[in-house]
Amino acid sequence: MRCPAILPTESERLSALLDHGLDDECLIPNLDPVVHIAARMFGMPVAAVNMIGSDHVFFAAHVGAGKFDMSRDVSFCAHAINQSGVMVVPDATLDERFHDNPLVTGETNLRFYAGAPLRSPEGLALGALCIADSQPHTDFSTSDQLRLEELAKMASDRLELRRIEISGNQSRPDFEEYAGNSTTPVVWFDQTLCITAWNNAAAQSHGYSLEEGIGKPIEQLMPARARSIFQEIINKAISAGSLNDLVIPSEINGLRKDGTQFILGFSLFSWKDAGNIKFEAVLKDITAQRLEEIELHQQANIDPLTGLVNRGSFYRAVESAMITPSPMTVLMIDLDGFKDVNDTLGDAVGDSILKEVSNRLLKLVNTVGVAARIGGDEFAIMWPQMTNPGLAIQLAEAAVATIAMPISVNGQEVRVAASCGVAIAPDQAHEALELISNADLALFKAKSIGRGQAFLYVTALRLDAVVRRLYALELHRAVDEGEFLLLYQPQVDLITGEITGAEALLRWHHPERGILSPITFLPALERGTLAATVGTWVLDEACAQVAYWRRNGAPNMRMGVNLFGAQFHVGDIVTEVIETLDRHGLPPEALELEVTENIAPDNDDVVLNSLRQLHNYGVGIAMDDFGTGYASLSLLKTYPLTRIKIDQSFVHGMLDQEQDASVIRATLDIARSFKLKTIAEGIETENQRHYLLEKKCMEGQGYLFGKPIPAAQFSALIEANKLSNELA
Repeated sequence: MRCPAILPTESERLSALLDHGLDDECLIPNLDPVVHIAARMFGMPVAAVNMIGSDHVFFAAHVGAGKFDMSRDVSFCAHAINQSGVMVVPDATLDERFHDNPLVTGETNLRFYAGAPLRSPEGLALGALCIADSQPHTDFSTSDQLRLEELAKMASDRLELRRIEISGNQSRPDFEEYAGNSTTPVVWFDQTLCITAWNNAAAQSHGYSLEEGIGKPIEQLMPARARSIFQEIINKAISAGSLNDLVIPSEINGLRKDGTQFILGFSLFSWKDAGNIKFEAVLKDITAQRLEEIELHQQANIDPLTGLVNRGSFYRAVESAMITPSPMTVLMIDLDGFKDVNDTLGDAVGDSILKEVSNRLLKLVNTVGVAARIGGDEFAIMWPQMTNPGLAIQLAEAAVATIAMPISVNGQEVRVAASCGVAIAPDQAHEALELISNADLALFKAKSIGRGQAFLYVTALRLDAVVRRLYALELHRAVDEGEFLLLYQPQVDLITGEITGAEALLRWHHPERGILSPITFLPALERGTLAATVGTWVLDEACAQVAYWRRNGAPNMRMGVNLFGAQFHVGDIVTEVIETLDRHGLPPEALELEVTENIAPDNDDVVLNSLRQLHNYGVGIAMDDFGTGYASLSLLKTYPLTRIKIDQSFVHGMLDQEQDASVIRATLDIARSFKLKTIAEGIETENQRHYLLEKKCMEGQGYLFGKPIPAAQFSALIEANKLSNELA
């Protein structure tokens, strides 16, 4: 554990604590609003103003703080006062200064901390305004730090008012010595309400010169409607001989010389001088501060683009309702394909779409529920008192339907789809984060089904998420450690037996489970963030290999490479393919990209345009698993194909099942009509080969010709195949 440093100004700092009356370790009521604002603004369970003594720390105000070790050596705030800005500790267990700190390892279980120093007018750090949590937070942004600093300035101002009050209750020095050069506006006046002294800060804030105030009524510094309240307070003080037990407002309206009004932070003190009561008013212009507080509240709670509540505010609303507790339904909504719309039509159109979607969701919830923009193209709805699963799904379907209606932007009609996940409390969750997380899992499931779907959470989704998380962690390691490898399966001319090409097939060499087939990891890879990265590696590795074979005895060898859908939406797949071919000295016909029909749902223009450009460049485009989906026939009209790959499920059954044989014949007829080449997958017997030849299928692949094998074995297979054909 690293102890906080003691700076050379320590004695002056401790003296300043005494000047502020902070030696008695009491709570300071006027700091309570600051810590409550901090806790609400950042959604933190703990917020405190922590003062740093010589060997210990103490709270001047706090909310949510339980029992803490208050020694200075373990205090996070004792570190924070030595910094010029905000000290942020996202996860204390990962910070070398605090990972073994008793506040972290003990009962307090402190994980997240952010603290801003509180400084005296001389720049001495008296303590810190801090927020803390038992959960780590890696998303505390620069703007969050600025907000915390602004709140710290508010707390420092209130501490300065306390110093003035403490000083006023002691023997009164000369005004010039006491407040003449202070930046805090101070006014002294007598029981006739005439100003006896004021400083430049007070004069200038009200638009006067220093000389204009002496002898003038202090009431000229406030509008008429505030004067009666002020006079009543002073009259009571004169009668009682002090301000004790009187309720003094913390704010009043001020009046400048030019007649403009503003908000004043108001503090009033009194003392006796030669038997007469004298008064001191601290009148600080807090108009900008109030406006800033309003703006900070807006920033902390409202999405600036749509006017809906933001993520933090939505989470707090759900949490507050569940504490009651109150039954409810939460919907998590995600726009399908919005990124493509935004990229194609521009940010301005995208913003207009988000605003219109927000308006529609607001109308849907009316005044009953809460609609929020969670971020990007994600939205959420909380509907209280709804626990019926059937009604919850109806609400979700209504949200999906209203979003799907045409949106008019600048005279053009735009459509977006949405997916929706639904979770219900208390049946499916008893805590806010669990409820929202369950709705997120249901949203993930809805998106996997297809566009415009809604799905109600079931417990199996949680188990699926755990499996995905484990695989995601391992897949990152697999990429970093180079655990992926390619095997190659030969593609042959069914007449001559000559090897015409190879399909590159991805495998995972897991350090514990050995060689894993694609079915065990491809779904997780395709759903995660690594698909495009792995796809780029596969493309480069396969092209390098086919370039080697073409230079060493197989000049016409073709390489088949399967593409991930993510490769079309991350980077520029067209440029990537062309640059890869150039890098390895390959002509475009040496590469055949294999796609499935689900790679371009709803005829995704981004995917289709990329495929058309690659097709025009000369790269082969093969439709893999043809015949297994619902839309294979219609896709032949839109996909720029050069080849159809007949799925092995039909090949395996074609000699025994007339239905499979009919599909084979129909597929070959269709291919000829569209002037497309064909290749049959899964050929395992000579009878299957002969049948396909009879039906005019010219190429095939399968175990009859070779299993997927490493590159070195495939090189030997090429040599053997070449020798066999020469002897024949």
